[in-house]
Amino acid sequence: MPGPMTQTHPFGVMLTAMVTPFHSDGSLDLDGAQRLAVHLVDELRHDGLVVNGTTGESATKSDAEDLAVLHAVLEAVGDRATIVAGVGTNDTRHSIEAAQAAAKTGAHGVMAVTPYYNRPPQEGLFRHFTAIADATDLPMITYDIPKRTGTAIELDTLQRLAEHPRIVANKDAKGDLDFAQWGMRTTGLAWYSGDDILNLPLLSVGAAGMISVVGHLVGDRLKDMAEALAAGDPGRAAEINAALLPVYTGCFRTQGVILTKAALEMQDLPGGPVRLPLIDATDAQRDVLRRDLAEGGVTGFTA
Repeated sequence: MPGPMTQTHPFGVMLTAMVTPFHSDGSLDLDGAQRLAVHLVDELRHDGLVVNGTTGESATKSDAEDLAVLHAVLEAVGDRATIVAGVGTNDTRHSIEAAQAAAKTGAHGVMAVTPYYNRPPQEGLFRHFTAIADATDLPMITYDIPKRTGTAIELDTLQRLAEHPRIVANKDAKGDLDFAQWGMRTTGLAWYSGDDILNLPLLSVGAAGMISVVGHLVGDRLKDMAEALAAGDPGRAAEINAALLPVYTGCFRTQGVILTKAALEMQDLPGGPVRLPLIDATDAQRDVLRRDLAEGGVTGFTA
């Protein structure tokens, strides 16, 4: 893994859940994936990337496509950024196979989302995550996003999971600051913000970093914000965060992948279309997005 793995920041501070670029016909754009990864790491100062997650449209990609994207990104930036493979599904056996394939491909870590649709009980969640962690030697992130999965990871379940030597972090998109603070205090897991509007609040109470969506556009400014807070300058961090509010809101006026890919296209960066059942941004949505990004000071956009 590039750089030393520390207990407090096991995957770095600034990561983005990277989109999967497609050609106009919907096929993988692997060259585009490499160019986008280089841009994020070398221009926007990312410590790492998560590939094949929600923003990577994992739900509509095959296993072979996931591995092709992972291999391409590792080849492009794996020597200087931490590359985490999303391997979570609602089938434990499938997730184990995905984790093992990611490890063989060279991923530096894996991330597994709470199983969706089948809404397992907490003991099922515990066994599911533990089985994935047992399947490889890679450090693992649990991903708690009940608004998508229908099931939250409860605190006592996370406490039990934290006893596993390879479950080292939690990506928190629960939107519950009470839970987050108790989770950080009682589990010892490295906490990563998975909800951009809460990046600074979570960092301010001890989160290790961010796994962002708007990092595609403003990762360097998010990194500045985290560094200012760590350097004892909360005022500067708050100033950066306030300036980014239109970006946080603008990129999620509809489904985040849709507007992120639209924004990337506006910047002449690889992204391409989304796959059904998602649909590309309308002209009206793009007009609003341009205004939001201009208000948020994103490079290349003017009011």
